[in-house]
Amino acid sequence: MQSLFTEYFLPVTLAIITLGMGLSLTDQDFRNIFSQPKAVIIGLCCQMILLPLIAFLIARSIHIDPLFKVGLMIIAACPGGATSNLITYLLRGNVALSISMTAINSLITLITIPIVVTISLEAFIHTDANIHLSVGETVIKVFLITLLPAFAGTRIRKRLPNFADKLERPLRIILPLLLLVVFSGVIFIDQGTASATRADFFEIFPYTLLLNAAAMGAGLLIARLLSLSVKNQYTISIEVGLQNSALAIFVAATLLKSNSMALVPVVYGSFTFFSTLLFGWMVKKVSWHPRTT
Repeated sequence: MQSLFTEYFLPVTLAIITLGMGLSLTDQDFRNIFSQPKAVIIGLCCQMILLPLIAFLIARSIHIDPLFKVGLMIIAACPGGATSNLITYLLRGNVALSISMTAINSLITLITIPIVVTISLEAFIHTDANIHLSVGETVIKVFLITLLPAFAGTRIRKRLPNFADKLERPLRIILPLLLLVVFSGVIFIDQGTASATRADFFEIFPYTLLLNAAAMGAGLLIARLLSLSVKNQYTISIEVGLQNSALAIFVAATLLKSNSMALVPVVYGSFTFFSTLLFGWMVKKVSWHPRTT
């Protein structure tokens, strides 16, 4: 019962959310992504290279418990997820780009998470650990939680477009509420907060907020400098800025068996949905001349 939300409610909820987002997409949306892959390549490079570099620079320049520094790096090693997809959906960003990045980086992180975590452990606490993520299990999860529901949503939209249109407004309210309820269960019930003191929270919070803000700003700047459209700019900013806290908690608490490291994604996950949504909304409102890439 300790992992009720993580093992059962969360995967089902993520699949439902992706299905709901798929109702707003067409086949052409995905064809556009892969016929013009510039945006997805830029986004993935920002997630896999720029984001860990930002986290490493932050961790090297601050004076906190080294275990918290590793926790910060674990967050950076776990990019994307349904939360960033949902925020992109709520802000009417490029949902196809967001889902595509999530599906691809879920597979890439099979390699990058062990590398980033190993480097972090050596750099900050001078130790080593063997991190192993199941390839088969990850591929199945990506298919069942991301690809299959999104595809099913596009099929429903193709056959029942009026039905899909009617669902769009209520889903923009229902889906975020559903995610917040289940994700709160993952953070505060499954993982618990008994070992976290108020002092821990206030010690960790500024640096997790800094990581969130710096990553969003860097993703936005890179996308802007490389002349992507405004919609793709804030979509990439969201994808780079908002990390998969549930995965980070799993890596820290289950694979590394460190509650101290897991505190960092717990704190991070407690506010970043709102900070990222606010940032994306503000970027969307900025009156830039639109570009077409």
